[in-house]
Amino acid sequence: MGADSSREFTGLRDFPSVEVFSGIPQLSPYVETLTRPVVVEVVKRVIADYKEKFSSGGKTVTENNLIRGVVSELNRLTLQQLMPVVNGTGIVIHTNLGRAPISEEMIHNAMEMASGYSNLEFDLAGGKRGKRGVLVERLLALMCGADSGTIVNNNAAALFVILNTLAYRKEVLISRGELVQIGGGFRIPDIMRKSGVKLVEIGTTNRTSLADYADAVTDRTRMILKVHRSNFTQAGFVEETSLQDLSALCREKKLILTHDLGSGLMSFPPGIAIADEPDVLSSVRAGADLTCFSGDKLLGGAQAGLIVGTSDLIASIKKNPLFRTIRCDKLIFSISTQVFMSYLRGTQFLDIPIWRMITVPEAELKKRGEAIRAACPGLDIVLRATGAYLGGGSTPGQTIPSLAVVMRSSLAPNTLAGHFRKYTPPIVGRVENDDFLLDLRTIPPDKDALLIQAIREILR
Repeated sequence: MGADSSREFTGLRDFPSVEVFSGIPQLSPYVETLTRPVVVEVVKRVIADYKEKFSSGGKTVTENNLIRGVVSELNRLTLQQLMPVVNGTGIVIHTNLGRAPISEEMIHNAMEMASGYSNLEFDLAGGKRGKRGVLVERLLALMCGADSGTIVNNNAAALFVILNTLAYRKEVLISRGELVQIGGGFRIPDIMRKSGVKLVEIGTTNRTSLADYADAVTDRTRMILKVHRSNFTQAGFVEETSLQDLSALCREKKLILTHDLGSGLMSFPPGIAIADEPDVLSSVRAGADLTCFSGDKLLGGAQAGLIVGTSDLIASIKKNPLFRTIRCDKLIFSISTQVFMSYLRGTQFLDIPIWRMITVPEAELKKRGEAIRAACPGLDIVLRATGAYLGGGSTPGQTIPSLAVVMRSSLAPNTLAGHFRKYTPPIVGRVENDDFLLDLRTIPPDKDALLIQAIREILR
């Protein structure tokens, strides 16, 4: 089979068997990369589809039709495998590309620990069973200036377990202007309802005053939830109640104040001017009883939901049976420990990849861009000043100065972008002003040689 790929099938009995067709030479590379069971399953499905079309009076089917159909599906599956990509979008915390990259040193240390046994739940001093995450939780609390802290597997889980533990079947007040939708179509109101609390909307979309909160409190109210509008902004005739004022109200009414901060910002490095992005330390100091945020956004660590606050509330959360279903594994503990220590040492802007990207001087980006252009003579390449985004649902609409390599050819910009995405490894850029460009701020310098090679191969 395969010698004459134009051979036509004139009857259902002419179609090859799944077992025989799975062994043709054209599919051998996919057996190596995707395994034989995957190839067999795809072959079975494609042959069945073509048999159905043939039986329904469709056009003539050839062996080449089957080969193309199977290869197309196997290529699609290959691209769905997790693989390294080069991020030339200029979005530092790109949710679709895995959010914050983790330093090679931290990954190496975590893998060294995870490749064997560890003292995850073992007390080495006493020689008996210990508790998971004791040190990392202590570091988290210290880093945030809070009494206590704990970790779950993402920030949506953090908010869910807070609500379910502390306000189940009770009222939770939230401003209508903070009923946000986060990535993937998940909405704050949906999470609140599923947690078992009664959502009480107050104020209006653009204005919610302290009086709105005070007037809505009943004997069934347990919590006020404030959610940072991390992925959109409001301007004009707007009013928002501060955490300090809400904290005072909660103390008076004996309510819990929870702040869903989202981005996990601790502080910006000197020289980076980003407005209106609240940080964890300010949330704690303003009087939030609990603050939750992501570990893989502006904190720059692994995916996790981090909760800091008062010791009694954290202890209650950890006693909830749901807590076990959303706890983190040893790899997350290892990486998070290293990230928190970096902040406590004050070396985060040097150790953590997102901060290294954010703080690269424009002059260095320009030097790299000129070297890339010089290495590609005869090609239509220009350098363009542009703006990079922090991303990850933070600082919407705000940019930091950056530099992009802009490529022009006879190919349409979207077609050019597709060729770069199909490169090995894939290179993801963006189309802007009818040009395809690669933003150097999110591309590590050690990828420049790869970039040059890809540009030469694709544009020539």
